Amino acid sequence: MAARTASKEALNTLNLREAHLTRVFINLDNLTHNMALLQELAGECSLWPAIKANAYGHGAEIIARHLIDLGYTTLGVANVFEAVELIEKGIKALYVVLSPGLSENSEYFVRYDIEAVVCTLDQVRGLAEEARKAKKQVAVHLKVETGMGRIGIRPDEVSGFLKQCRDFPEISVKGIMSHFPRADEQDKSFSRRQIDLFEQVRIASREYGIESYHLANSAAIFDLPGASFDAARPGISIYGLRPSNMILNPRVNQLKPVLEWKTRIIFLKEVPAGTGLSYGHMFRTKKPSLIATIPLGYGDGFSRLFSNNVEFLVGGIRCQQVGRICMDQCLVDVTALRERVKPGDEVVIIGRQDKGAITADELAERLGTINYEIVTNIARRVPRIPFSNP
Repeated sequence: MAARTASKEALNTLNLREAHLTRVFINLDNLTHNMALLQELAGECSLWPAIKANAYGHGAEIIARHLIDLGYTTLGVANVFEAVELIEKGIKALYVVLSPGLSENSEYFVRYDIEAVVCTLDQVRGLAEEARKAKKQVAVHLKVETGMGRIGIRPDEVSGFLKQCRDFPEISVKGIMSHFPRADEQDKSFSRRQIDLFEQVRIASREYGIESYHLANSAAIFDLPGASFDAARPGISIYGLRPSNMILNPRVNQLKPVLEWKTRIIFLKEVPAGTGLSYGHMFRTKKPSLIATIPLGYGDGFSRLFSNNVEFLVGGIRCQQVGRICMDQCLVDVTALRERVKPGDEVVIIGRQDKGAITADELAERLGTINYEIVTNIARRVPRIPFSNP
């Protein structure tokens, strides 16, 4: 019994957030810097930061709390459940769900005072019915299709739609919005046509008391100042990552990455030449090698497609990942560090170490994807740990 009690006491003193040796570190000072840069570029336009998909993998709770501390109180999420999760944690903000839902979820919007994006009258009816029961009014944002080809009504339907919304006193159409599909390209001609079209929508809807017209994303904040109407919805740039490599404004280089992803060596072994490593032995050593095992795998959101196609920083130098990446572990060739590497040493997945650096963009290039996917895919089991610069 005494031993069991001692174990329980030991468990209570364990920092469970950091029990997983693979961790993401969130630099709050860099987040502050990026928001100041974006606000400077946007001028008087309000910023509604997008924290969907667990704040692009950075940890929605951490990011939301810091943004609120900075004075940003309208936050964009992907679905009503992302908003409810944060509200239940006591994070008070005005949440705008950026994707339209089905009427079956209307109750949550009404109960938690979450603002919905709508583009069908069925959505409006569902929200109005729940609002009527609760004796409340619900604010919504009308999505207009100006070229994304995804969701929204046609510009020529806006006036008629708003007129029909007047039949539902429980509904307040607070905003009209659209989205850019090509603002991150060098050729801005398509995006400028979208701005012109959205301006026509704004003019045509003036009589309906719309408070906020919002169109700009991260790329538009940098390259399309004409897209800043009443509010902008920055996403990837908040986190210090480029929307693409084709942004024209050189100030994009002032963004500072918020996320660092690190782990530690848990095992070392010497192996002879010709040793097969990991599942399928898709890698064999060509010479006697020192191989490190690290607690990082596709269960942490590190894609199996990185197998034999990525490097980590160990002891300030780049070391090749070898063998097939497993769910919870992968292997690193640290032969070059044979005289000075040991279990517990830091391994950098994304971030800096000494004079070296590995970026989310580099990892994205290895997979033929975008930096958004790299950081968003980091699994929730990986703890996010906020810090500020000393």
